Amino acid sequence: MSARRPGARRRGFRAEVRDAVTLHAFLLVCGVGLLQLAFIASYIGAFHQPTPHQVPISVIAPAAQSPRVISELNALPGDPLKATPVPGRAAGLAQLRDRSSYGLLEISQTGTTDRLTVASASGPSAATAVTAALQTAEARSSRRLTVTDIRPPASGDHNGLSAFYLVIGWMVGGYLVASLLGVSAGSRPANVHRATIRLAALAVYAAVTGFCGALIVGPWLHALPTDLLGLWAIGMLVIFAAGAFTTALMTIAGTIGIGLAILVFVIAGNPSAGGAYAWPLLPTFWRSIGPWLPPGAGTDAVRAAAYFGNDAITTDLLVLAGYAVAGLVFTYAALAVTAHRRPPLHAAAARAASLTPPAQP
Repeated sequence: MSARRPGARRRGFRAEVRDAVTLHAFLLVCGVGLLQLAFIASYIGAFHQPTPHQVPISVIAPAAQSPRVISELNALPGDPLKATPVPGRAAGLAQLRDRSSYGLLEISQTGTTDRLTVASASGPSAATAVTAALQTAEARSSRRLTVTDIRPPASGDHNGLSAFYLVIGWMVGGYLVASLLGVSAGSRPANVHRATIRLAALAVYAAVTGFCGALIVGPWLHALPTDLLGLWAIGMLVIFAAGAFTTALMTIAGTIGIGLAILVFVIAGNPSAGGAYAWPLLPTFWRSIGPWLPPGAGTDAVRAAAYFGNDAITTDLLVLAGYAVAGLVFTYAALAVTAHRRPPLHAAAARAASLTPPAQP
């Protein structure tokens, strides 16, 4: 047996490193690192200092006082409120129900006690911020404020977070199952038929787990007022939208599409969803994108179904449906482009045969 030459083991290890640490692996690790840092920046950036900024409220005041009251409320230090007059209580309550307003302030015509009506199920953090800002303003004017909450969160919905966590659970299931289907069978579907099978499996998964999620949050835990069919429908749409859009990203970008899905749904979507803090309390970037991403649209839709009789739910459903349709369109479009670029099977076979050397006799 010949002796191992000095340095042979070291050269073998270096060769293993060169073989294991490929450029592709290095770039993937760098991509994960960027996602990690983006996650930290997005969540801390959104939540580190929640501050009310032009939180919409409705105001009923005597005609002679209304312009002054509106002007004073809109000039509060820090710009916490955006006050607009409404003609009557019915109009103000309608704005509370459709979540275009977070408070209805009624200025007394005869006394010094005014009334604030909130519907904190639309976002307890916003209702708290409005109450605090108005109490400060009333104290400066030597007036008092009484607060009535016409739609508080259910007893099992602590801080109004159940809708948010329900939607996040649905979202995670949607993009994870799409990612796992891609990892197990190839990130890009082999053809249109495979894509259809994968999307059909996603639809079945969305129907089953959407119903189970509605059961858990409603009849089982009583975390939200029971609207089983409504929540089921929203759940199916949320899950399928997340799964279909992830499938499209993977069809276009391969494994990198999983990272893009995490960027859209988790890094950008979760902190901007209006769950932990209502949209008017988030910095400009997050409150601007929140309503147009599935986590935000889904959270608002669940709150609308559970607490507000589906008022103003149409936009939320259109946003979710838009992601689902975009997922379908982009998936099939990407496959069509790929098929157009790929030579037909018979041509590829003929080319391969022409390159195959003849067998030796």
